Amino acid sequence: MNKLELIQAIKDRTGLTKQESTDMVKLFFDSLTETMVKGDRIEIRGLCSFFIKEYDGYTGRNPKTGKKVKVPGKRLPFFKPGKELKERVDYPNSKRSSHKLK
Repeated sequence: MNKLELIQAIKDRTGLTKQESTDMVKLFFDSLTETMVKGDRIEIRGLCSFFIKEYDGYTGRNPKTGKKVKVPGKRLPFFKPGKELKERVDYPNSKRSSHKLK
């Protein structure tokens, strides 16, 4: 599913206009992004969490020239699926009969 398909699904399920659905999706993604830029963790219980990992800089090598290159540190966003999401995705392959989709 891409962003446009998500907007269409919200429109179809809620009866909102396409513009209202677009605004809702934009607000959601903008809020996620702003929160991660601040370095804060996002947790949606049962679904997933997003968090930032920080990496220190290091000295690497240019593969063409072999010269040492200083690689700056960076911050990268990470996604971690929640237990319920993992179980629901794995349900068709699971041998456990106790899983029930909601």
